[in-house]
Amino acid sequence: MPYILCVYYSRTGNTEKLMREIAAELKCEIVKLDDGVDRSGLGGWLRSGMQAMARRIPAVKPVKTAFPLDVYDLVIIGSPVWAGRCSAPVRSFLSQYGESLRKTAYVITRSSDVRYEEVFDQMDMYVRAPRVSAVTIRPNTVGATFWRDEFLTSIRDGGKEKADNAG
Repeated sequence: MPYILCVYYSRTGNTEKLMREIAAELKCEIVKLDDGVDRSGLGGWLRSGMQAMARRIPAVKPVKTAFPLDVYDLVIIGSPVWAGRCSAPVRSFLSQYGESLRKTAYVITRSSDVRYEEVFDQMDMYVRAPRVSAVTIRPNTVGATFWRDEFLTSIRDGGKEKADNAG
């Protein structure tokens, strides 16, 4: 059984709910990123969007996992889309730890019909090997469960086929 880790950032709880479902299905460890920034309300929303547009890399608190990151066979990274980019805390995590990750897969959540698949390429810039699978999901929509399950199938199949889909 491979060692899998789910790492995510969630401002509103949508990404957190999805990543908890994925971690439960895969029976793997899960860690929430924390940058210590208040991102609540309209001010937090604006701050988050501005940091994403500026490609800021704020400090994130150290990630506490059962094993060193380079031991995990796969790290699944979850991020909401902010202003067409991955969240600043996820960018920070990737900037700090991306080179030590053996394999990655991405789960991005979005609030619009736009698929934002270019976010996958943005995230790939920080890791040593291209993703093995990725999915973009609009939570609380009819197709969200289908695309989550397609992503899980891809992961269970060893990431042989990319699940670069949109829900």
